[in-house]
Amino acid sequence: MEFGAGTPLEDFRREVREFVAAHAPRFKVRAGVRSPEDEGELKASLRWTAELYAAGYLGADWPERFGGVPDHDPLRDVVVREEIARARAPMPGSGSDLAAHALIGFGTEAQRQTYLPAIRAGEQLWCQLFSEPDAGSDLASLRTSAVKDGDDWVINGQKVWTTNGHWADLGYLLARTDPDAPKHKGISAFVLDMRAPGVQVRPLRELTGTSDFNEVFFDQVRVPAEAMIGKPGQGWAIANTSLAQERHGVGASVVSVEMAWEDLVETARALKIDGRPAIDLEDVRQQLAAFRAEVDAVATLAHASLMRWSAGKDRITDAPMAKLGFSELNLRLAEYAVSLLGERGVLTEGDDEAVDEGRWQDAYLYARAYTIAGGSSEVMRNIIAERGLGLPREPR
Repeated sequence: MEFGAGTPLEDFRREVREFVAAHAPRFKVRAGVRSPEDEGELKASLRWTAELYAAGYLGADWPERFGGVPDHDPLRDVVVREEIARARAPMPGSGSDLAAHALIGFGTEAQRQTYLPAIRAGEQLWCQLFSEPDAGSDLASLRTSAVKDGDDWVINGQKVWTTNGHWADLGYLLARTDPDAPKHKGISAFVLDMRAPGVQVRPLRELTGTSDFNEVFFDQVRVPAEAMIGKPGQGWAIANTSLAQERHGVGASVVSVEMAWEDLVETARALKIDGRPAIDLEDVRQQLAAFRAEVDAVATLAHASLMRWSAGKDRITDAPMAKLGFSELNLRLAEYAVSLLGERGVLTEGDDEAVDEGRWQDAYLYARAYTIAGGSSEVMRNIIAERGLGLPREPR
């Protein structure tokens, strides 16, 4: 199921598909949102990002003077990300995109002139410095502080789950500037030099065996006053405005779960159980059919929410329902694949007996992260129940 099928978006989709096939770098395919594994991959990723901007496939919704496209259709952004996902090509880092929209909406002219051209040219990589050990889904509870000292702000605290933190040049930081204000109103946004004195980045070794996330510590880090984005106390509004851009990626999530189902079918064709292809077994066929129905349901749900969003009629439950449906189904697909493979399901990349170089083990180990990142499944269910259905609030 393709978003925009039967519409003028089809011609654009073909154009993007051809571009991606011709220009995308070829890295080892891994599940989820992953960081470059070395400097070679980092340079190739930045070059790929610059090519997408230059072709008008990224940043089309920016102001024209910074490379945007007049009368831009936001649904084209959905198609671009779908085609990148379909090609199993690296998705451009979201940190730079979030920072760009924060600067476009709230930054000073000097900030826009300094950072936006560099982002388009692939000269800078940004990371998102939002989540903390005790402020993930409840981001407004963040504790990292910014205290005014002369012409500077002094930052102290810790962030975690920072994708690309160990590669980033700059960080899009949220910090508490007014500890006495209500928690949503005492937060401000900053541009942070990731190489400034007092910034320490520690890559986190994950279950997958890679280090895609980081924890970042700030010890008396001095940030000039002109590095603040917007006004003091605007950080919550700025963050929510920039995070709204993540809706463009909903279609890519649908594509990835559709491809996971297709990969599972191929695994069932190739796998032998008691001398027979696994796909010939009745219980396997029944489960694959049930998964296909769920994939189509998630796709339909996501596409309907995108149409409402593009028309300015989105509902408070649209994004949580799409995110919940994708992440939970993706997890179940990976769990089933590993169980279907039996003993070989636990083998990882590098083992001679691993199926598809440990592809399903990697997917299984990463899949749980999708049910947590961007708001846990439990939080998504609460939003749907309380704000969408009007059910009583969960006791706290």
